[in-house]
Amino acid sequence: MAEKGNPYENAIAERVNGILKTEFALDRLFKNYETVVAVVAESIHIYNDQRPHTSCDYLTPNQAHAKQGELVRRWRNKKKESRIRINS
Repeated sequence: MAEKGNPYENAIAERVNGILKTEFALDRLFKNYETVVAVVAESIHIYNDQRPHTSCDYLTPNQAHAKQGELVRRWRNKKKESRIRINS
């Protein structure tokens, strides 16, 4: 998906592709093209209309898109968090 072949350049698309492959088993072999089209369409429907997403404040993407105002941020930064160790 990325211009230079670096998956980090398009992290959101790579994440969606990973979810579709692991949660919906879209990386398996199919009998024919028509089956693939039907399974992919159903997976996308579930992903957008039925599966709540942490990054969407536990709404589906379509619910989040229709919501007015800001969503509560529910994901962590990948940066290392500094921690204070307290000796007891």
